[in-house]
Amino acid sequence: VTLHLNPISSVHIHQKPLVFLLNSPLPLVWKLKTERLAPGIQRFFFVSVGSVVQFEKGNFSLSAETEEKLFPEKNEQLLQWAQKEYGAVTSFTELKISRNIYIKVGE
Repeated sequence: VTLHLNPISSVHIHQKPLVFLLNSPLPLVWKLKTERLAPGIQRFFFVSVGSVVQFEKGNFSLSAETEEKLFPEKNEQLLQWAQKEYGAVTSFTELKISRNIYIKVGE
């Protein structure tokens, strides 16, 4: 699955840390494609067990961390866990089948 990350239209370059919880019932390869995200900013990608994140060529991977996590099975439990762990959830998306996911990041 390719995860496309771009800033919202009102933000020229996104310069804040990000946390992504990438959960799947089966192990996946998450391919990351980014545009206009500032280098050197901390970004975290927590993936379900057996999954991996592949970064595009460039320096983005130097400031990104990937870690496997055992997530709660149900979406409501996952959302509650994320809110407890991080204090807020700004976006939650559930897809049954997809090759590409487009996410706008920003305020």
